[in-house]
Amino acid sequence: MKLKSGNWHGSSGTWNGSGDDDDPANNNAGEVGHRAPLGLDRVPMETIIHDFKALGLNSIRLPFSNQMIDDSRPVQGLTANPGLNGLTPLQVFDNAVHALTGAGLAVILNNHTTSSKWCCGLDGNEFWNSGQSTDEWVNDWVFLAERYKNDPGVVGADLRNEVRRTTWHDPNWGWGDNQDWEAASELAGNRILKDANPNLLIMIEGLNWQGIPSDLFPHERPILKPVRTISTTLVRSHKLVYAAHFYGFIGPNHTGASGMGETKDPRFRDMSREDQFRAMDELAGYVATTPDQHFTAPVWISEFGIGKGAEGKDKDWFPNMVDYLIDRDLDFAYWPIVGFQKDDKGNDWGLLRYDTDGSRRSVFDADDWRGPHVRRLLSAGGMTGQTDPVRSWSMLYGQHRDDNASLRAADDWDPGARKLACPDDQRMVGIASGGKRGLCTDATEGDLWRPGTEATVVTKEQVTTDWATGFTKYQCSEGQFMIGYSLRGDAMSAILCAPGRIPLAGAGRTLWDDHQDTRPASGEGGDYAHNFRKAQCDADEYAAGIAFSHNDRRGGHPDALYCRSLR
Repeated sequence: MKLKSGNWHGSSGTWNGSGDDDDPANNNAGEVGHRAPLGLDRVPMETIIHDFKALGLNSIRLPFSNQMIDDSRPVQGLTANPGLNGLTPLQVFDNAVHALTGAGLAVILNNHTTSSKWCCGLDGNEFWNSGQSTDEWVNDWVFLAERYKNDPGVVGADLRNEVRRTTWHDPNWGWGDNQDWEAASELAGNRILKDANPNLLIMIEGLNWQGIPSDLFPHERPILKPVRTISTTLVRSHKLVYAAHFYGFIGPNHTGASGMGETKDPRFRDMSREDQFRAMDELAGYVATTPDQHFTAPVWISEFGIGKGAEGKDKDWFPNMVDYLIDRDLDFAYWPIVGFQKDDKGNDWGLLRYDTDGSRRSVFDADDWRGPHVRRLLSAGGMTGQTDPVRSWSMLYGQHRDDNASLRAADDWDPGARKLACPDDQRMVGIASGGKRGLCTDATEGDLWRPGTEATVVTKEQVTTDWATGFTKYQCSEGQFMIGYSLRGDAMSAILCAPGRIPLAGAGRTLWDDHQDTRPASGEGGDYAHNFRKAQCDADEYAAGIAFSHNDRRGGHPDALYCRSLR
């Protein structure tokens, strides 16, 4: 299915962080959520969900806070849903999840904040480990994924909302420290898939902001730009979805602020249509529209939106945004679906806005200029239904930690070494001269591993053909293919082999990475080891071995890859 989603916020908090959290003056836009999905004090839950479906949505992004999970203070004030009063916020959230899925709407869980308060900026919720440890954050995810694993309508886990700079620190992508969002998201995604629910889609948002928000210092909104160089590989293929947020008031380098914290960079609304499209492609769209690369994956624009009262450049931006989503066939989630109104006054961003008496204003009302654009977005075609399988490529990145994506191989199959291993339905086809990188694929031949067999670790030379004279050669036995390799420092330690489910004895050839790249001319797989030389088999081959040498100051790093034909 194509995700045609909306955001039903509230459980992550509407409170601004000071004063009585039930006082509208202390809540964003005066909208009190009561630590529950917004609007339950005005309209019965079944009515709200009916209205969601009437819009044409098929899925809901449902934000929550980590505080919500353990909050024991009973929810009160849900006057239109009195049966929910007295429950904990988590129990109300349970009711919303199952009511949505029971009505045929898919649910994507979204960890929006640590504490139950309105997002964003410097609010104490900037990182996944703001106000909590990474382990606590991961454990909360495993808890929720396990909690809803028997509800097939819960289809996704959006791991964290808008990871951004704190007062003193930037998040990063791939540095291996406590601020590394790529490492944390891969850890959480794999724990969810291994320990809780193997069927969930794992949504990973890019970096929302880096740098000091001042014209005097470097600053940017990278979003998914780092994925081109370092992409995420999960233990189950085809479960990864990248996510991004676009609003007219932000820009590639603009904070989105007005006044303090504002920069002079262009906002998206200031750009021409062509420049908007180009910028959004560079920041996110390229991931979905560039085929056969290690980073290629679906992209979900999990937040975008605008108010009914928008004028000028803001109003001009929205039709362009809708055109972009349709043209690039990207999945989307409008922010927000639900808002409050009184005589059509109040926060006018919601697709549905409810008065205290339950009366509703809709984006499809005749006087709402957004309606035709939302309608054409929701009715647009694109790739839906049963589709043909897509070749996938996965990058292994062992610079700072093991990247052991196999579930069938032992976790520590080469103790003390840095290990890289492909997901179980892929095979290794690429190595690098340095940087501890690898490339895996299921191209040409899908899951190649013979059922019921185990992986073998090779730590000594035993070959029948001298395919790299003068070099030490670690080679899989006949009928086996390589799924991983390991290093001690930059030097080879072992290779990991698995028995094939088809005969594997094709002709072989040697590819070297010691002086230049030896990769297919097609460029398939992409640059999975930026700034390092690479050797890569063709899509109709498999890697059967690695050669290396400690002579001539080579240091034992991977020098050659032995590729053999699949047939």
